[in-house]
Formats: sequence, C-alpha cells, structure tokens
Amino acid sequence: MATRIGKTTICFSVKPSVIGYGSVVGKKEFDGPLSHEFDTHDSNSRFGEKSFEKAESRMQKIAVETALRKCSKSENDIDVIFAGDLLNQCVGSSFGLRGMNIPFAGIYGACSTMTLGLILAALAVDSGAAKLSAAVTSSHFCSAERQYRYPLEYGSVRPQSSQWTVTGAGATILSQSEGLPYIDKAAFGKIVDLGVKDANNMGAAMAPSAASTLLSFLNDTHTSPDDYDAIITGDLGKVGSDLLYILTENRGIRIREKHFDCGLMIFNRNTQDVHSGGSGCGCSATVLNSYVFHMFEKGKYKNILFMSTGALLSPTSTMQGESIPGITHLVNIRI
Repeated sequence: MATRIGKTTICFSVKPSVIGYGSVVGKKEFDGPLSHEFDTHDSNSRFGEKSFEKAESRMQKIAVETALRKCSKSENDIDVIFAGDLLNQCVGSSFGLRGMNIPFAGIYGACSTMTLGLILAALAVDSGAAKLSAAVTSSHFCSAERQYRYPLEYGSVRPQSSQWTVTGAGATILSQSEGLPYIDKAAFGKIVDLGVKDANNMGAAMAPSAASTLLSFLNDTHTSPDDYDAIITGDLGKVGSDLLYILTENRGIRIREKHFDCGLMIFNRNTQDVHSGGSGCGCSATVLNSYVFHMFEKGKYKNILFMSTGALLSPTSTMQGESIPGITHLVNIRI
C-alpha cells in the first residue's frame, strides 16, 4: 500500500507498471520534430468527424485502442479508466469512451490532467482496487480556441506569449507487471496563484505551481536534479520554462541542464507558428506516450520526473476578471 513521504509525496509499494501506451496527433504536430514517435496522425485533424469536438473524442478512443493493442489486452480487461479533457463537462472523454465497456471516472485538471490521471490510476493498482487501470486525455486546437478564446473565423492576432493548443491524445495502461517502467513516487500539486490574468500567457500562470511541486518533491525525497535523467514539464513553453528556471534558482536549485518541456519539444518554434510553444491536455499526454516511453525502451531514461502543468481558468472566470490559478502534478517514473 502507498505510503507518505514528507509533506506531499506518495511512495508506491506495489510498483504500477506501464504495460501499454498510445498516442495520436493532428497534422501540425506530425509535422513537428517528434513526427516519427507518434502512433497515429490525421492529415486534416478531423479524424473523419464533422466537428472538432467529435474529432477530439475520436482521438481519445484511438489512443486507448492503441494502448490496448500494444499490450494485447481488451477493453474488458481494464478495471477503471481515468479520463479528462478541456471541453465543458469533459464531453471529449465521456463521448469518446461511451462505447467502450470500461468503468469510467471523469477527471479535470486542465493541462495537468495526464499526470493527474496517472497518479489516480497508479493508486488504484497499488491499493488492489484495480488489476489494470488506464489514464487518457486529449485536446484539440480548434475546439480549445472556440471555447477559451475566439472562433478561428474571427482571425484574432495572438501575442508572442501565447501557446498553440496541441491536437492530440495519449493513453497509458498500468498493471503490477515487473521489468517495465513503473511509477515509483508521485505528488499531487497545490494550487498556486500569483495574480496572472493574461489568458494568452499560460506559461507565466503555470510556472509558479511547477516550481512549487518540484521543490516540494525534491525536499521530501532528499534528492537533487542530478539524481534524474530528465525533469520534464508539460506545457510551460518558452515563457514558462524561463520563469521556472528563475523561480527554482532563487531557491538554490538549478534544473536547466536536466529540464525539457513538452510544449517546446512537440513543435519547432523556428519553422512552425506556435509562438511560445505548445499547450493543452494533449501536449504532455502525446509526448509521454510516445517519445518519453520510447526513451525508456532504448535505455536512455532510467529515472525521470514528469510533471504536467495546468491553468485552472474558464471562459467565465476570465470574463469576470479573475486571475489564473496554476496546478502541477508529478510522477517519478523509473525502470
């Protein structure tokens, strides 16, 4: 059974292992630096559907089916799936998975949802509540723009601090198998709000929570960045990553040499018009369930920290002039 270490860290006793994973992306993501890593892509980002929202649901189903196929399991083998997205009431998940015979737990953590789902899935396996559990999340550029900002037809000008919502979905399946990458420790993040109100500067809103979660974990475990092969954040982008360095270095912790950000990895900022980088639930989900797990398979990663970062805003809170709280969850993946 999981035990507590320090203030915020969970240590798993039965190591929940990754037995299957799947990733699916849109055209822009496939045109980026990680194109050869993804399992599936669509040339027009609609995945045969009539709306962007339906396309997002379709991506989730494809990601889960891909993960199941890789580990030779069926939907009937999964005891519970934790799923979420950015759409109102998480309809991307519920509509995408409604035809699958899997007990469903809808969750919301904004862009931190992938890691939030992983922690909950790991807890289910570690406690014995599930033999096999799964986590999946998604985002779609067009559905996110329509919900949070402006419809694409409006043609609004995006400031340089803005990020491009990734069109993609990623799914992970966990079990008690040995000899595979497993989740050793985890930490639920605290909500951190330093008063950022600019919805076009998500990196600035999320960086304080990323620093908070990381510093708490390092303190709880008495480790340093040098103990890990990589420290990977979800979607801070260029602005947020630079702020994270400042915030951690102010506390005497230097992570520049070990840090990678999914929002900077999935796109080429020099050739693709994404401004500060990528964002969205699908950003960390697709990079984790492709490149990161491939690095474990190649033996290049043996011990990493993976953190998905989220901005807890809504169209209503933005219109009412609220600030943007940030949240970051963390998993320590080892082999």
